[in-house]
Amino acid sequence: MKLYTFGKYLRKKFNTTVYKVPISIPGFTCPNIDGTSARGGCVFCENESFSPNLKQKERFTLNLTSTNNPILDKQLESLESQFKNTIPFLKKRFGAKKFIVYFQSFTNTYAPFETLKALYEKALSFDDVVGISVGTRTDSITDETLDYLKELSKKTEVWIEYGIQTSNDKTYEIINRGHNFENVKQTIIKTKKLGLNVCGHLIYGLPGETRKDFEKTFNDTMDLNIDSIKFHPMYVTKNTLLAKDYEEGKFVPITQEDYIDILVWSIKNLPKNISIQRMTAGIDNLLAPTWCKNKSTQMSHIIKALKKNKIRV
Repeated sequence: MKLYTFGKYLRKKFNTTVYKVPISIPGFTCPNIDGTSARGGCVFCENESFSPNLKQKERFTLNLTSTNNPILDKQLESLESQFKNTIPFLKKRFGAKKFIVYFQSFTNTYAPFETLKALYEKALSFDDVVGISVGTRTDSITDETLDYLKELSKKTEVWIEYGIQTSNDKTYEIINRGHNFENVKQTIIKTKKLGLNVCGHLIYGLPGETRKDFEKTFNDTMDLNIDSIKFHPMYVTKNTLLAKDYEEGKFVPITQEDYIDILVWSIKNLPKNISIQRMTAGIDNLLAPTWCKNKSTQMSHIIKALKKNKIRV
């Protein structure tokens, strides 16, 4: 068996090296931070911790009912600045020739349609950009936005990345997610019917979950006919609700051994057409577990385990 990565998918499609450029748009938030679905955000959420281009929080935030956007010019300037500052590194370090603009932080469809349209089209206007990837939640995307992205996909590469995390409704309540798996299921089915590419994010090690839950989440996700996947271990960062539970001994993080074991199992059971965009995550603002501190070290252990299971990287 050979590992099918997103990089291999992109190289085959575009016949060159394509890299994603992570972008963090000021003024974006999500519905369980602003109180629409819940308050306080997910228990593990400190969005800045995994967003290299997010410099500071923006007090003014948008939602689906916003009637105007006084910071649109600032958002467009930030988008262009982040893109131009990031691509030299990607070119030098990885030999990148083409790029996909990845709207990463917070919920990147949770804003007025005209704002989204302006941002997406600005991103697609940059030199050497072959597409966009939009990170969002399944409870925060409108039919109007989906239809627009469908039209864009006829002339450029378009991906929607949904944070699935789990298929366990009890876990959704525990982590304060603000929606259930039925919402995930119906939104992804609708997205796929439009012919759009979907990447699903899964987290192994969520509070209260066991190996049985991880396997069920994986199998339930495979039933949704997604096109690509990201795997994440559940780690604890400072200044989150989960940090308090960890410090009080109410949450015990997944071990590296257990994470690699479920990851390898998942990859072995992954349909051949589904590409892998991420197998783990490294983090600086880490509280626990310590094994998540260094992504390179993690990857060396993961690659060793994959080879042991006759999976070629």
